[in-house]
Amino acid sequence: MLRYYAIFIKYVPRIIILSVMLSLGKSVMAQDLLNSLASQHHKSAENSAERYLLTGKYAQAMFFNDQVDEAFKLLHDNIASASKLKEAKYVAYLQTVLAINFQIAENPAQANIQISKARSNMARTLDNETKGYVMYGQGWIQSRQLKEAEAVRSFVTALEYLDRAPHSNTLLGRKSSIYKELTAIYSNWNETELQDKYSKLSLDLAIKQKDPSSIFDGYMSLGYLHEQQFLRDEADLKHRDLAEKYYLQALETYQNNKAEIPFSSNLSFVSSNLAHLYLRSYPASYRAKAKKYAELAKQHGQESNEHNHVSSAYGIMAEMAMQENNPTLAKEYLLASLSEINNSSNQDQNVLMSIYESLSNISEKEKKFDEAVNYYKRYIEIFKRVYDQEQLNLGKRLEAQFEKGRQEQQVQNLQLESEKKEQQLSLMAALGIQQKQDLENMKLIQDNQSKELELAKLETEKQNQELRMSKLEAQNRAAEISNYQQEINFREKVNTYFILSFATIFLLFLVLLYAYQQRSKHMKQNDALHQLALEQERQHSKISTLTAMLHGQELERGRLARDLHDGLGGLLSGTKLHLSQLNDRITDNNKETMDKTMGHLDLAVDELRRVAHNLMPDLLQKYGLGEALSDYATRMSTDTLDVDVQFLHYDKQLPIDKQLIVYRIIQELVNNAIKHAKPAQILIQVVEEENSYQITVEDDGAGFDPKALKNNQSAGLHNIQSRVEFLKGSVQINSEINQGTSIEFQFPKSQNV
Repeated sequence: MLRYYAIFIKYVPRIIILSVMLSLGKSVMAQDLLNSLASQHHKSAENSAERYLLTGKYAQAMFFNDQVDEAFKLLHDNIASASKLKEAKYVAYLQTVLAINFQIAENPAQANIQISKARSNMARTLDNETKGYVMYGQGWIQSRQLKEAEAVRSFVTALEYLDRAPHSNTLLGRKSSIYKELTAIYSNWNETELQDKYSKLSLDLAIKQKDPSSIFDGYMSLGYLHEQQFLRDEADLKHRDLAEKYYLQALETYQNNKAEIPFSSNLSFVSSNLAHLYLRSYPASYRAKAKKYAELAKQHGQESNEHNHVSSAYGIMAEMAMQENNPTLAKEYLLASLSEINNSSNQDQNVLMSIYESLSNISEKEKKFDEAVNYYKRYIEIFKRVYDQEQLNLGKRLEAQFEKGRQEQQVQNLQLESEKKEQQLSLMAALGIQQKQDLENMKLIQDNQSKELELAKLETEKQNQELRMSKLEAQNRAAEISNYQQEINFREKVNTYFILSFATIFLLFLVLLYAYQQRSKHMKQNDALHQLALEQERQHSKISTLTAMLHGQELERGRLARDLHDGLGGLLSGTKLHLSQLNDRITDNNKETMDKTMGHLDLAVDELRRVAHNLMPDLLQKYGLGEALSDYATRMSTDTLDVDVQFLHYDKQLPIDKQLIVYRIIQELVNNAIKHAKPAQILIQVVEEENSYQITVEDDGAGFDPKALKNNQSAGLHNIQSRVEFLKGSVQINSEINQGTSIEFQFPKSQNV
């Protein structure tokens, strides 16, 4: 059995999106509405209430006609001008529209900033409708950010403000939008009673407004609600029949008001839901109706380019074909459904997942196992993606529902308080109107009497004043002419002085500014040169210190090597010669002891030579780094340790002083490895690259934790780092415990030392 998802699953989010467009009150297509609003906006006076209200509608229309940048610019410009007014309701309204557009553009951070500004300006106005609209915008944004409990509070507060607001052309539309939002949230929470309540409230308002689009949406919402209730308890046929009733009323509404409903896709939308309802929820005798509405959904979905609707229709046809035991035809419909949904910019992942699963089952029955496996892999990929997203949304929704019990109580309390306040206000209004009328009647009688007396006095005074006025007018005209001439002369002088003074001050300011900039620039240059000179001096001092230190070390090593070789070496050689002369004279009993003594002297002489070579390698001076390192590796190798040297692209052009430093660094690294790591093999690699030398010493010993080197101040490590810094190079140490150690240092060719 195919598990095909019909379009009704996505109905509630669709209503939420449409509510933004429908809140504009449009009765023509989107482009016609845009042109109409543009014309009205340009004709309206600047800084007028009409201009600001039209700006919000015009910006929303631009946003949904892919003129996003223009919409944002229009809103920002009008917010800037509205902010200068004492009345804050216009800027609060426009900031709310801007916040909603930022949320639709998937910029929740800016949406929260703008709605917060709107709340601040809301506190500065007494207009209840504007306050209600700001709270509606806040709830709208919160529901898209999965803060549904907070959104419900905002919507309830918005309804309280709107209930206290006087009637206007936009009041009912804004209430209807809030009812739709609450319907969607309670649908997500499976609160069928509240969902039914707000769906009916929304439908009642739509009928009062005579708005076919909203009436259609109201019927679709109620049909979807009862269909979901029937799916939860299929034994209750009342909900199934009510779903059919509301869907048919939605269809009738569309057919009777085609010219006034802007979305031609509504026909394929309701047809698809009816086809699915008849196929899945009614007996087989309704199969003809299911097929009829599936064909209607396909036809009008293709005409309105609603690929999801066409895909759903093909899916329903495929399910009917499978029930008729015709898998070949079912597969054709499924492939057509897949093609349609792939052409959609907003793919329904549940529908796509169901298509691949059904295709996999049919291919398996046809013994096309490779094809079946391919379809099933795609099904698994989409399933994982949908499951992960559903789990994420579920977690966020559970957080929002955590306070649902308390939220419902708060809503009920607020509603009760609102009803009480309405009754009190109605009673007070009735009494106040009667008292006000009595007072106004008394005031009118008194005013009439006083006015009659005043008229009599005024008539007598009027005659006297007319005589005085005729004299004063002549005098005033002469005085005005004289004053006007004096004022003109004075203004001309003041303007001349002002222009000259301003020009002088401006030129002086420019001169001072130029002088200040030049002085600042010169001081910055001097500071930079001074810092550069200090840095160069530090480098020279450091280089001199390192050079002296290394030179002193090498001189001391040479002296020690010569002393050992010439002094102690000669002494050991002479001792061996004397002992050799005595060897022939001793008895056989002492001969073995003498042989051991001679052997120890040989070992001492060899060790002395090794130490002398380490202190001052003669091969390095005579034949260069390659021969010296090869000889060093041979001398350091034993039965349990293999020391190997490799040279790659080395052309022996390295200066002798640098060769000696490199030799000392490698010597220190090898000694450290033998002393601490107890390796079986050490590899020394010298690589000459285009602009640098790279030397690596690697062993397979015990290894260590490189982090421990931060607190290690040993002389060997300090010597290595000093010599590498002298070469203007860098050291990199890689080691793991029981995994060996690799130490790499490199330095440039052309760097002067």
